[in-house]
Amino acid sequence: MTETIFAQAADLNQGLAAIGYGLAAIGPGIGVGLIFAAVINGTARQPEASGKLQTIGYSTFVLTEVLALIGIVVYFMASLS
Repeated sequence: MTETIFAQAADLNQGLAAIGYGLAAIGPGIGVGLIFAAVINGTARQPEASGKLQTIGYSTFVLTEVLALIGIVVYFMASLS
């Protein structure tokens, strides 16, 4: 009896992990859009600063994508347990 309860809890855990990762991926997706929108807007306003803006944009893009990578690692850890 207890084995079936644990099996059901493991199935529920995998489903919740998938939903959680899907929700966690929304944040970095919005963040990346805002980052590059700001880079495009800044380049339109000051074209001579485009190199500096792109450098800042790509470095913040990397930091934002790390959040998504951490989320997928947590998802796999939760789904495997």
